[in-house]
Amino acid sequence: MTSTVAPPDSPSVPVPANRRPRRRRLGLTANLRWLASGTALVLAVAIWAAVAAWIDDPIVPRPAGVAEQVGAIVVSGEALSNFSVSIAKIAAGFVIAMAGGLVIGFLMGRSRFMTSYFSLPLFVLGNMPGLTYAVFGLLIFGVGAGGPIVVSALVALPFIAINVAEGVRSVDGRLLSMCHAFGRSRTDVMRHLYLPAVTTFVFAGVRYGFAMAWKVEALTEVFGASSGVGFMIRKAYQEFRVDDMLAWTTLFIVAMVLIERGLAALENRFFAWRKEIA
Repeated sequence: MTSTVAPPDSPSVPVPANRRPRRRRLGLTANLRWLASGTALVLAVAIWAAVAAWIDDPIVPRPAGVAEQVGAIVVSGEALSNFSVSIAKIAAGFVIAMAGGLVIGFLMGRSRFMTSYFSLPLFVLGNMPGLTYAVFGLLIFGVGAGGPIVVSALVALPFIAINVAEGVRSVDGRLLSMCHAFGRSRTDVMRHLYLPAVTTFVFAGVRYGFAMAWKVEALTEVFGASSGVGFMIRKAYQEFRVDDMLAWTTLFIVAMVLIERGLAALENRFFAWRKEIA
């Protein structure tokens, strides 16, 4: 007669009790933020409409008129063509800024001498007024795409370089010594040690650099460009079309917020594991 011996109960994997409530709290916080932002926007538009109705002058157009002009610009295809031009200039500038910022940031992270050497130039580039960039872009490159591209690169370079330097400094020296002890090649060290540490800092630098470069690039287009969002704002100003100028400004703000939120979403998705560890 044989008897069946039941296997011992396998230990259950403990599930953090605070994970689900934490996610609920994060979702509630996000909803409250959206509600607060939407309420502030509706209140601002209501005040704008009241002031425009009280003044009753074309110099302060009504929100409905500006919204109608926004729709006309989008339907006509001018928004797509001009935003494509502006974004292409910023993208070209960011390629230059990434190429220079990665090299300078890595050198600063690895050498105190390089940190002292590049600190002042990066500080000057990062704190120079946007109007100065716009004027010099017009004087040096004239009317064309060269000025906005170079200006975007110069504005974004300090943010990328400084963040890359911080990422390089964050690498644990003991891990670096271990790699040397086991004879790992420089390629392996760069790929498996420095690259994961620097990537999150690069994302942060790109977000802040984009916010600054986008504004300065549009300002440069106002002074010296034949196409782009800034050029269209200047054209509306020269024609004294306040509703058209506000419509392009509204589209500019919407595009800037969407791109910045998109970059933030990518950062949260790619590096969510860091928040889980924290």
